[in-house]
Amino acid sequence: MRVNKRVVLAVLMLFMLGVVAGCGASQEPTGENAAPEKATVVEKIPVGINVELSGAVASYGSNARNGAILAIEEINQAGGVLGKQLEPLERDCQSKPDEAMNLSAKLVGEKIVAQIGPLVSGAVAGCTPVMMKNQIPLIAPAATAVNATVDENTGKTRDYIFRVCFLDSDQASRMAEFALKELKVKNAVIFGSTSDEYAKGLAKYFKEAFEAGGGKIIDEEGYVNGDQDFKATLTKIKGKNPEFIYVPGYYKEVSILIKQARDLGIKVPIAGGDGWDSPDMVKVAGAAALNNTYFTNHYSVEDPAPAIQAFVKAYQDKYDKVPDAFAALGYDSAKLLAQAIKDAGAADPQKVTEALAKIKDFPAITGTMSINEKHNPVKKIVVIEFKDGKLVSR
Repeated sequence: MRVNKRVVLAVLMLFMLGVVAGCGASQEPTGENAAPEKATVVEKIPVGINVELSGAVASYGSNARNGAILAIEEINQAGGVLGKQLEPLERDCQSKPDEAMNLSAKLVGEKIVAQIGPLVSGAVAGCTPVMMKNQIPLIAPAATAVNATVDENTGKTRDYIFRVCFLDSDQASRMAEFALKELKVKNAVIFGSTSDEYAKGLAKYFKEAFEAGGGKIIDEEGYVNGDQDFKATLTKIKGKNPEFIYVPGYYKEVSILIKQARDLGIKVPIAGGDGWDSPDMVKVAGAAALNNTYFTNHYSVEDPAPAIQAFVKAYQDKYDKVPDAFAALGYDSAKLLAQAIKDAGAADPQKVTEALAKIKDFPAITGTMSINEKHNPVKKIVVIEFKDGKLVSR
């Protein structure tokens, strides 16, 4: 049978078209063989948390870290910032300034938008050159030394360093005022750590304010961080019959010093700065020994304000302990950063830095604050009294 060539060509063309269509079509598997749906990619904003999780002041860093993480979780659960989730990159600087500096350099490599921490002024100073060079903001929760945010040699504000805590000069002056006006003392002894700028600064500023207010410093003594026996110096101080003893330093030494002072029969008021704020104070010194002692602090856990009590409850629910001031400062640091990112309209370090410098009337747990031209917060200072092991605001 003779076949028409045109018919044959038409059939062949139809066949080839079918093959091409079959090869090019997307053959989507169904049922058990169906491919899973692609997960939605959530954009993240990396935030460095470079704090003291071990070492001499691990209590400060650990609690500040807890506060910051709590704040970040709340922020993310509420939708994040600019539609993105904050991603905390936690690092332990081991209470060492050089390690803090090294970690900052590594975090810069991980494209952080900002760093929270470290806690103490010396460690913040270690990080400062790295943050300044890379133009990334650092928010210091508790670095109270004046030179943390200002170069004392030039008087110039450090462009990328901010803090949410008050200054040593402010808290020392507040305690001098409290001693003179509320405790009605006329003379005092200073017995502080000579190992760090924090304690030496507090001693200097307390003396200036106390004497300016009409008081008299009758003796100045010192100890070294790590000391365990203060009895000889305390005996000498007792012989001078002071009405008040100012002890600037950190809780590890202060708790032991106060216990030994009371054991020697020294009953006068003893006071210090925010470095006292740790649960270990009561554990080591004992509730009875701490009666009639006072320290300046950033907030009171007993404050009935709804926002503060909501924070206290959330922290207790998550960590099963009461939040100290360092927990509150860590929380405030993360919330302040989130506000700055929102105000900046972008997760860009330079824009966030500019937004941080413009913060006004921010409703923080440690007090409504505005950032001034020296990158310090303008806010109130609380005096806390130990009363039978409890912290009571004065």
